[in-house]
Amino acid sequence: MLKDLFQKKVKYATLSTQDVAPRKESIPEGIMTKCKKCGELLLTKELDKHLKTCPRCGYHFPLSAPERIQWTLDEGHFFEYDAGMTSVDPLRFPDYPAKLEAVKESTGLQEAVVTGEGTLEGFPVVIGVMDSRFIMGSMGSVVGEKITRAVERAVEKKYPLILFTASGGARMQEGTFSLMQMAKISAALRKLGDARLPYIAVLTHPTTGGVTASFAMLGDLNIAEPGALIGFAGRRVIEQTIRQKLPDDFQTAEFLLKHGMLDKVVHRKEMKHTLAKILEMHRIGGAPNAR
Repeated sequence: MLKDLFQKKVKYATLSTQDVAPRKESIPEGIMTKCKKCGELLLTKELDKHLKTCPRCGYHFPLSAPERIQWTLDEGHFFEYDAGMTSVDPLRFPDYPAKLEAVKESTGLQEAVVTGEGTLEGFPVVIGVMDSRFIMGSMGSVVGEKITRAVERAVEKKYPLILFTASGGARMQEGTFSLMQMAKISAALRKLGDARLPYIAVLTHPTTGGVTASFAMLGDLNIAEPGALIGFAGRRVIEQTIRQKLPDDFQTAEFLLKHGMLDKVVHRKEMKHTLAKILEMHRIGGAPNAR
């Protein structure tokens, strides 16, 4: 037929393998960070400007102890306590010394908590910050001793105490020595209370196990960051024990606030200002230090 004479013919082009090879857009490591909640790709520099909270969904990324201190205390006003204190291996637990050395090298920390004193919007405070990168922020003998000494210094100096918790609980490699820290810290906090000095506990993701069962929930005010996992036993263990399905938001900061176990849930961007307001209300000995 005539239409067949004028039918367009498909033309093919020959390409080399090099021409059709997929392009790989290389992004240098550390430039972008993916939000674990909404999946948004974020520029790491922009994320830092938002104090490591997702500007799209509000997800709070974990902070290291140095980051937390930097974004909480006034610049240049931090003096660290017991910086050289480090754990030993009291039970001769297999591979524990090697694990300690490895995590020290990877984090640059000597232990899972950093303690010291500084100023927060001019108010002098004693502060302790746990770091979940160090064996999940687990509480061993040194963690307990450092926090206890920080509490005692707060009593001595008559400073308010702020503890930021982030922990998987007691450190199994130290057995009963670890569990003893729950009572030791709690006893020290009683002395702080007897001295009528305020203790503010700030629970961050995650705060679990023996830390939750002791000093994390003993604050005069208990504050948490949004979405933080807070609890003692794991969800699966509880469900198997009580043979009931737990709510989807069980053990979140919002769930605990709703059921009276927290006083307030505060976004990280508002945390410093909120803490300063609390210190203002509980001001000790006149005006804060000069800023």
